[in-house]
Amino acid sequence: MGRIGNIEGRKTKQDAKRAGMFTKISRALSVAVKQGGPDPNYNAALVSAIEKAKAANMPNDNIDRAIKKAAGAGDGENYTEMIYEGYGPSGVAVMVECLSDNTNRTAGDIRSYFTKNGGNLGVSGSVNYLFEKLGVLVIERTENIDEDQLMMEAIEAGADDFVAEDNHFEIITAVEQFALVRENLKQLGYSFAIAELQYLPTTTVTLTDPDDQKAMQRLIDQLEDHDDVQTVHHNWA
Repeated sequence: MGRIGNIEGRKTKQDAKRAGMFTKISRALSVAVKQGGPDPNYNAALVSAIEKAKAANMPNDNIDRAIKKAAGAGDGENYTEMIYEGYGPSGVAVMVECLSDNTNRTAGDIRSYFTKNGGNLGVSGSVNYLFEKLGVLVIERTENIDEDQLMMEAIEAGADDFVAEDNHFEIITAVEQFALVRENLKQLGYSFAIAELQYLPTTTVTLTDPDDQKAMQRLIDQLEDHDDVQTVHHNWA
């Protein structure tokens, strides 16, 4: 089984929340431009943000507009990057990546979600040791893709792991190799359903109580629906 959880469910939710996702991606594009400039040739973070935008089917006009706006923003909106760590029901570890223009508001909202769903927000470092930051590339399975060839090309490009699922392929890389592997596979004609850095769990937690399962799913949904939340990582199996 792949390491990155329920991809099909995640993609379905992404489709249902596309408008909100575009807002989140625009923020990521803005932060990348302000940190490294508007030229993707010299800004790896911007390349990753653009790749994520394209994987979400964000129109090129929207991408270009977000980049130009950030490049000429001056004293416009400024977003702070934050990672919140905590525990959901029955000790499920959760990491929440955010971009916020009001950190007090964001922290209050995130804390409230944890508390209302049987969890608690922890301090920095309380759960990140249970995760490993890695590059994740997901390619949809089609009849035109030869599994063995893709696996060979991914490994030759520098990937650490390759997993074939029923509907997709998962390619895992070290953070340092992510951009290189992505670019090599892109040059070979592959496109990605997901292309991003993620915190993947090194251990997992199984919830057997239906109430805990419902609370955990509700926590994930509330976090992902928040405008300031970019990505939610957890070790619920």
